[in-house]
Amino acid sequence: MESKTIRIALVSAPVYSHLRSILEFAKRLIRLDQDLHVTCLVPINGSPCNKTKALLQSLPPTIDYIFVSPKNLEDEVQDTHPAFLVRTLITRSVPLIHDEVKKLISKSRLIAIISDGIITQVLELVKDLNVLSYTYFPSSAMLLALCLYSENLDETTTSEYKDLLEPIKIPGCIPVQGSDLPDPFNDRTSETYKEFLEGSRRFFLADGILVNTFFDLEASTIKELQEQERRGMVPCIHAIGPFVQHESSMIEGNDNNTLECLNWLDKQQENSVLYVSFGSGGTISHKQIIELALGLELSGQKFLWLLKPPSKFDIIFDFGNFSEDPLKYLPSGFLERTKEQGIIVPYWAPQIKILGHAAIGGYLCHCGWNSILESVAHGIPMIAWPLFAEQRMNAALFCNGLKVAIRAKVNEMGIVERGEVAEVIKNLMIGDEGKEIRQRMRELKGSAEDAINEGGSSTRTLTQLVLKWKNLE
Repeated sequence: MESKTIRIALVSAPVYSHLRSILEFAKRLIRLDQDLHVTCLVPINGSPCNKTKALLQSLPPTIDYIFVSPKNLEDEVQDTHPAFLVRTLITRSVPLIHDEVKKLISKSRLIAIISDGIITQVLELVKDLNVLSYTYFPSSAMLLALCLYSENLDETTTSEYKDLLEPIKIPGCIPVQGSDLPDPFNDRTSETYKEFLEGSRRFFLADGILVNTFFDLEASTIKELQEQERRGMVPCIHAIGPFVQHESSMIEGNDNNTLECLNWLDKQQENSVLYVSFGSGGTISHKQIIELALGLELSGQKFLWLLKPPSKFDIIFDFGNFSEDPLKYLPSGFLERTKEQGIIVPYWAPQIKILGHAAIGGYLCHCGWNSILESVAHGIPMIAWPLFAEQRMNAALFCNGLKVAIRAKVNEMGIVERGEVAEVIKNLMIGDEGKEIRQRMRELKGSAEDAINEGGSSTRTLTQLVLKWKNLE
């Protein structure tokens, strides 16, 4: 039996949402073939947080993990932007990852190493190790298309992207405004933009790119990428998603949140509640919390709001444990006035169970790719409220392309005002536009289910890849 077993090494990014996505991919792999064993290398800064521990401890026996922890990192990254911490942790972890991969090769039949799309440095390092190297791309095919096209775009554009009057045309994608491109594109002179271009160039070193999407979701983009692949312009592109968490792996201490949420939802009418959450990493300013709260109240619609306090960088780096009471940032009297209308849950809520509840009729979402796919998997229409990274691009895809979301408009200060909040909520929950969006999202849910069923497009693609690995020796 041991001789049949082949090992795949995964390299996660040091961000909880990325780890969760790549582990769902690992679970799908071992369900497809019992001869596979997966080892996940997890870069961390110090000790893992409770969420990460719980997620890893819930894994089946054929998936193990190794922490990769650079020394003396804390002093270099104190009080810095979380994105800088992630980049620093990745840079310092890459040599350690190389060492761990060599150890795996020495004691097992390692066929392939698959690294997260933001750790493309691994693709360079493993070229001397005689194993296949892939990128697991946890976001959209549209973002991947931008990455693969970014050098061409850089060479043919003279101004800042955000100043362009005409939308940018990425091959195979809907036109997108320059202001909706990912954060590194905001300033072409910045180090983060240069790092984005450098990382995108490394994708061409991969033996293949595995994308967390499915054909019916991004058909035109996938077709274009596969046509480029046939012409030898890009690596092999494999659409193998969606990967969506189906069970909660959170810590026991959150059981009260789970019970409170679900008991409250049980008392509500079908499709009547708006779920509000900005994901594991997103926060909004105090001023925006006030406007959102008053907009929710003004809408008159039922809501369940997962609330976190504002943070210095409008983003919570999700390795920490937080104790500040976020309720103190709400408008005076809000909780009393809305006690029959909604419920506020601090920090964490069982999102999968919430989205799967019959009472949920809409999702005010930050447009992180994991959350978007969870919304699709449950057929829940969205209000798009992007915050950072590639989320504005995701919002454009789902609002302008797929037309299964309504985008909240910001004022000149970047704030979504209470009147706009109330209007988009009512449009989604009780308006004619919302009814049309709901129907389209139901159809998309069916397509997502078909993709991962036996014989579905994503299952076929992944099965063929596994067979290729097993036939190497």
